[in-house]
Amino acid sequence: MVEFTDADREGVYKAIYARRDIRRFRDDPIPDPVLERLLEAAHHAPSVGFSQPWDLIVIEERETKRGVKSIADRAIAAAREGYKEPRRSEYAALKLEGILESPVNICVTCDPTRGAPHVLGRSSMKRTDVYSTCLAVQNLWLAARAEGVGVGWVSVLYPSELQELLGIPPHVKPIAYLCFGYPENGFPDEPVLETAGWRERLDSETIVHEECWESRPQYEAGREGDGVSRCSEGGSPIGSE
Repeated sequence: MVEFTDADREGVYKAIYARRDIRRFRDDPIPDPVLERLLEAAHHAPSVGFSQPWDLIVIEERETKRGVKSIADRAIAAAREGYKEPRRSEYAALKLEGILESPVNICVTCDPTRGAPHVLGRSSMKRTDVYSTCLAVQNLWLAARAEGVGVGWVSVLYPSELQELLGIPPHVKPIAYLCFGYPENGFPDEPVLETAGWRERLDSETIVHEECWESRPQYEAGREGDGVSRCSEGGSPIGSE
């Protein structure tokens, strides 16, 4: 059994809290041993039914990156038009991708047929193949942070065009397009979108619930074991009234 020391535990939480979405990269190459460790970390993610539905397309050729950037540029321009001023100008000022600047791009895909027709644990929740793939993305991202490698998720893309460009089979779906490289200006203390004033982090008290979603005052008067169901009466966000 693997035991974690205090330093090990601190390292896990440090990677979680220090992870950032990076858009500006140096052109230093990522050493092969580091890249291999990142890919292995992704492949050791948990998956429902041990289905391992992910594939990882590693992209380093500039011509391929140019094709992806062309898709991103059009998608970003279209998304910008969906905002009204002043949000539209604020959106335009954000750097939303570092496709050409980053030395390595990785497209993470999901194959819903892997392990089919019967994947243990997926009979009633069909989308767990996608959820599992997202766990591989998280592993990849946290491992990269521990290695000092920045990651930027380019979500403003047209999946069907990306699928065609990368030759991804029709039944396999692209889930995440990630840019990897050493950050140009290091890792910021806070998320870029937070410091830019786009969004603020929600307080934990507003998103953590006990037993069920909302509470009713009657429950608070009940005692443990008195037969009052928290779900029938409604749960409550921790710290809320």
